Amino acid sequence: MKPIRRPASLVGGAARSRPAPALTATPLDYTYDGTFEGLLTVLFSIYESKSPPNSIQPEATAQSGLFAQPAHRETDEARATRVWEGLLKTMDAEARARLYHVFLSEDADRELLVFRYVDLALRSPVDVAENYANADVRRVQRLAQMMFREKHRMEAFVRFEKTSDELFHATIEPDMDVLPLIAAHFTKRYADQRWLIYDRRRHYGLYYDLTRTDIVQFENPTGQKSTDISATVLDEREPLFKHLWQTYFDHVNIPERKNLKLHRRHMPLRYWKYLSEKQPREVRFEPIKNKQVIVGKEVSAGQKLLPPPQ
Repeated sequence: MKPIRRPASLVGGAARSRPAPALTATPLDYTYDGTFEGLLTVLFSIYESKSPPNSIQPEATAQSGLFAQPAHRETDEARATRVWEGLLKTMDAEARARLYHVFLSEDADRELLVFRYVDLALRSPVDVAENYANADVRRVQRLAQMMFREKHRMEAFVRFEKTSDELFHATIEPDMDVLPLIAAHFTKRYADQRWLIYDRRRHYGLYYDLTRTDIVQFENPTGQKSTDISATVLDEREPLFKHLWQTYFDHVNIPERKNLKLHRRHMPLRYWKYLSEKQPREVRFEPIKNKQVIVGKEVSAGQKLLPPPQ
């Protein structure tokens, strides 16, 4: 039986031996539904119609010019999958993941940046991931690093509050859309409890019900976007948990080594409003008096110590 030969192109899986077709048709202004799958569908259409993009914008926020050539593309899961899998023929999995991170970064030029990076990879005979002489490659790398840093901070700075129905709730407001990237971490780490992490800026969240993690959105009939939990629905022990965490934080702190500049660099101010240890203290903090233990006896600071026996 003869093997089936398929044309090598981005829409069917690009190969380095046959570069992408020249985009010689009339440039278009593409719009899509704002999802990553929708953007991949647009990439499919670009190479299928050979029409380069003047712009690629989410339909909800698209701005058209006087001489725009509008071209809306509905999301096609099959085409998006073919493009996503086809990218592995021109770049490795790590480089492909960077494109998803660029999309989640919400950079103003993210769609065209993804297109330019993909087009560069398709037309280059070698891997472009480390071609830092190219401005687009440097930009993709920089945005991916920013996403990794924001992801790491969210995994460290999320603080849960327990409600009366045994749900652990946390509110975050990151600079970038990191929820899809932190889902696996929290699903694995808190697999024995129900939890909800809500992104207040983007108005959606992650909900884990002990079996799976889903993306959830909320409808507020009053039109308000706030999801702050009322004290009436919190577990009655939650104020105690908060106080214990603040006490622990205060006691492990070393006042003599206080460095606010370094502290704010590792824990930026924009995160503080959601951190329990940064909230006003209901009970005044009193440091533990310095004591030393010598052979089972407590010796207060300042007390003269006898030399050890010879």
